[in-house]
Amino acid sequence: MSTSMDEVLFFTGSSHPSLAQDVATAAGLQLGCMELGHFPDGEIFVQVQENVRGRDVFILQSIARHPNRYLMELLLIVDAVKRASARNIVVILPYYGYSRQDRRDKPRVPITAKLVADLLQAAGVKQVITMDLHTEQLQGFFNVPVDSLYGRPRLIEAFRSKVDSDNLVVATPDVGSVKLARAYASQLKVGLVIVDKERLDHSRVKTTAIIGDVQGKDVLLADDMCSTAGTLVSAAKACHEKGARRIYAAITHGLFVGDSITKIEASPIEALFVSDTIPLNERAAHCGKVHCVSVASLFGQAMHCVVEAKSISSMYLCCE
Repeated sequence: MSTSMDEVLFFTGSSHPSLAQDVATAAGLQLGCMELGHFPDGEIFVQVQENVRGRDVFILQSIARHPNRYLMELLLIVDAVKRASARNIVVILPYYGYSRQDRRDKPRVPITAKLVADLLQAAGVKQVITMDLHTEQLQGFFNVPVDSLYGRPRLIEAFRSKVDSDNLVVATPDVGSVKLARAYASQLKVGLVIVDKERLDHSRVKTTAIIGDVQGKDVLLADDMCSTAGTLVSAAKACHEKGARRIYAAITHGLFVGDSITKIEASPIEALFVSDTIPLNERAAHCGKVHCVSVASLFGQAMHCVVEAKSISSMYLCCE
């Protein structure tokens, strides 16, 4: 049953208030009032200060930077509105934390992506809107509708506005991002190059081969996330060594942990375009190579699609 935006309430946790405000503006909504705090022993306190009975409720929370705290905060907010008789609860996860452990690739390890999906559903979530999942099959971990938006249109728009290249190829920093990089190459109408890597441990990678030609060309490295920057910088160096002229990067989720920005500054990457699904840390925000691109309008459009029972995939028909 469709409803109208006048009946919708929109709340946010404390993980990314600036993005939440931008999404609210894009959707034509006001952020709902809610008290978030802590008990003396550190437990999280939540009180929703709006009447949610019989209303459709959207809650935005990006599970990054302090994932344990923000995940628990989200679960408590969902539980609060469920117990206050909200009609429908939709969670907007700009970045789906704990998504990298999506299978048992070693003995005695958890599948955290599935565990988080179970927790959200048990709390009362009826629908999930996210962006550029680490792997698309994560949608199958849920028994509720999941809509994974694409940050690609906004990142390409920003790239085109700042970079003029008539000899461009898109490169994927590893084989796991081939589908994403192919989508970039298709929209930009350029060729695709694959940089293969070997992961030495959680933070170190080694490039083993480049499949395709980058000699004398501008290269756009496309990936869904950048954490330690090991994969991205290794791929950039490999392309540079093979004769690439200029190197850029487009990343949806910028975690930028540890000395990642130092690595990027010392790398051949001239400009890195990253969406605002995760708030930039201070180091990244002051890095001249990093250009932050807003995706708030995409989440605002998706909210309208959900409320008005329209197809979310129609948002991307012009990009296919």
